[in-house]
Amino acid sequence: MEGVLLVDKPPGLTSHDVVYHLRRKLQMKKIGHAGTLDPMATGVLVMLIGKATRISQYLISVDKIYEGEATLGVVTDSQDAEGEVMMTNPVPELTESQVRETMKGFLGDQYQMPPMHSAIKKDGVPLYKMARKGEEVEREPRFIRIASFDLNSLTLPKLTFTVHCTKGTYVRTIAHDLGNKLGCGAHLSALRRTGSGKFTIDQCLPLDQIEALSLPEIEKRLIPVHEAAPPVAR
Repeated sequence: MEGVLLVDKPPGLTSHDVVYHLRRKLQMKKIGHAGTLDPMATGVLVMLIGKATRISQYLISVDKIYEGEATLGVVTDSQDAEGEVMMTNPVPELTESQVRETMKGFLGDQYQMPPMHSAIKKDGVPLYKMARKGEEVEREPRFIRIASFDLNSLTLPKLTFTVHCTKGTYVRTIAHDLGNKLGCGAHLSALRRTGSGKFTIDQCLPLDQIEALSLPEIEKRLIPVHEAAPPVAR
């Protein structure tokens, strides 16, 4: 079996958990993914089956689209809902126009400081392991680009948004920073990836439905490598 399988990742599983489920279902080891999703997040997970793993670097490097929810007034140590609450603040009576104006400041090329609760390694040790011990170390800011950042709804203390960004962008850091700019702090309370390069959520099948398919049915869903890979990789 060889090709790209598009999975709608459920909440609560790591990206590697999905790899494990598919290895067990397909009875093969050579399976990877093109772009990690946090356990809390759902949505497009591009799975690489068999020899399709060789195009991993090309599919990881594409832009991503996310729909998210930020909860204002509550700051967590991980910048998302899985962390410990560090601070709560009153939320000002914000208007949609005020929020949209603040969001405009996030557009374009910039450097983003990765959170301590991340899989980035420092001297071979993932930062999240240091964070769990209460340690904080110096990190290198990452170059990112935010092509669009749109407000979908505002029902205080929550707001929902859509963001189109380059690979390696931490959406929970965007939510955290937006909260700071709005004067009350915030954390990312929900996240769904709806696009990864040319692949969209409409093309994905939930993991449990994939596991219920027969192997020939799964094989029919595989996108051939020559169709999935960008022209530079062909």
